[in-house]
Amino acid sequence: MFVGPFDASIVRRAADRGIVDISVHNLRGWTHDRHHTADDTPYSGGPGMIMKAEPIFEAVDSLRTADVEIVLLSPNGELLKQAIVEELARKAHAIFICGHYEGVDERVADGLATRVISIGDYVLSGGELPAMVLADAIVRLIPGAVGCADSCREEAFSDGLLEYPQYTRPRAYRGQEVPEVLLSGNHQEVARWKRRESLRRTLERRPDLLQASHWEEIDREGLGPKTSKSEGDSAESSLL
Repeated sequence: MFVGPFDASIVRRAADRGIVDISVHNLRGWTHDRHHTADDTPYSGGPGMIMKAEPIFEAVDSLRTADVEIVLLSPNGELLKQAIVEELARKAHAIFICGHYEGVDERVADGLATRVISIGDYVLSGGELPAMVLADAIVRLIPGAVGCADSCREEAFSDGLLEYPQYTRPRAYRGQEVPEVLLSGNHQEVARWKRRESLRRTLERRPDLLQASHWEEIDREGLGPKTSKSEGDSAESSLL
């Protein structure tokens, strides 16, 4: 599953330059029975199989370094956000444990993982895809991985907001035109427009991302009343 995403684009180029080293390990290599069993039935019964603690602990023990972040990808984890990605990108070494089946023996989360992370509120077949998502997000923040450092600084979520709209040629297409301000050459007005559009887009699509400082800007720009702020709590646990 990991060959395609890790063998293309930014991740591949970063690996080729020696900026990042990614290795995929099969937990069956740390099992001790002749069938190389990495899962078992849950105590107390119930549907499905649970990933065993022993091969996971032994695999991590053989791979860990002095300063390592051990991440369990699980529906019970904290919701992945850009701030978490930035923290992990500053680590010299990270190990991702991919949950599967009905879950992982809880002793892995309690006694081994330093962080438990979920990528969203939806159901997936296992933790492999979340591990790929997290790896890709981290690699692009490592210095030298992305050709233009400014592109990372201006991306969505880099300042807690969605990114402003982007346009390229032609100037007019199927009745839609590029906003005049982007053609004006007035850098100050362009920067103000980008900030306003980031605030507007976040207000309309992801009000849960807005913080007190953002709401103050929204009020100053006259983009919308505070009463439009969503009061709903974002889910901190999700299903993979």
